[in-house]
Amino acid sequence: MTSTATNIAGGEASRRIRWADMGPFIALAVVVLIGVLLNSSFMTGTNIANVVTRSAFIAIIAVGATFVISSGGLDLSVGSMMAFVTGIMILTMNRLEPSMGANAILVGAALGLIVGAICGLLNGLIVTVGKIEPFIATLGTMGIFRALITWMSDGGSIPIDRALRDPYKPVYFGNVLGIPVPVVITLAVVLVGAFVLYRTKFGRRCTASGSNADVARFSGVSVAKVRTMAFVIQGLCVAIAAICYIPRLGAATPTTGQLWELQVITAVVIGGTALRGGKARIWGTVAGALILEVIANLMVLSNMVSEYLVAAVQGVIIILAMLAHRFIK
Repeated sequence: MTSTATNIAGGEASRRIRWADMGPFIALAVVVLIGVLLNSSFMTGTNIANVVTRSAFIAIIAVGATFVISSGGLDLSVGSMMAFVTGIMILTMNRLEPSMGANAILVGAALGLIVGAICGLLNGLIVTVGKIEPFIATLGTMGIFRALITWMSDGGSIPIDRALRDPYKPVYFGNVLGIPVPVVITLAVVLVGAFVLYRTKFGRRCTASGSNADVARFSGVSVAKVRTMAFVIQGLCVAIAAICYIPRLGAATPTTGQLWELQVITAVVIGGTALRGGKARIWGTVAGALILEVIANLMVLSNMVSEYLVAAVQGVIIILAMLAHRFIK
């Protein structure tokens, strides 16, 4: 009898878990349905492609944030890091273009990945070796990265060389079998992220470190190394997003990536990853990024709320998501 009761309880718990995991996708479906009802232009191919492509940057960075948050960390510097990495890439490509031509793009992209990884490593070491709370550590580096891009651009902008604009254009405006290139890159990042998180020891150690760091240490997990590596993954994801983002605007400015940290954290949280750590949902994170972009798109199409209030709406969403995490178990 006890065994039967346990099995029934376990089955009910599994159903609850499955429904909880489906939450972000149900929410996305509801938001899309609202969009269809509010505006006939919402479901046009052009608009859907625009929404999905624009959400790609946040989704890519949010994949890295899923690792950081699930391991018990937090990174507030991703928006500023994005601006800094973008600036470094453009300056490098512009400098190399006269001698290397379009190949300068490849060198700039490779350097961007290295710089992103180093920025992530810096954040990780400050948190783990310096033993500073992630919130404070990344708040500090957020200011540093933003100041550096402002200094590099002298308060203005760093435009990409005209000779590089056409060869670089396909990275954002091109497509593969009709699918926008940023979406293809996002899918690749998500698939790799999901494999690492769900199918490798590192992924299991990530969530173990976030769930209970002391227990993880007693189990032989180097929590410091795991969390540091999570920040490095975050930096790499920021760099990948920067590579895709440059052709869109063609320049880096002190405002590039502004408030992206809010969008990234919101996407991760509404996607089902626990902000306190120990639980990660990569595909939910992608759904969260899409939800944010769909809502922003609806605000522009419907004219019901000013587009200048997008950040305010996102702020409300993250508060509601945190309340849901707290009261809905």
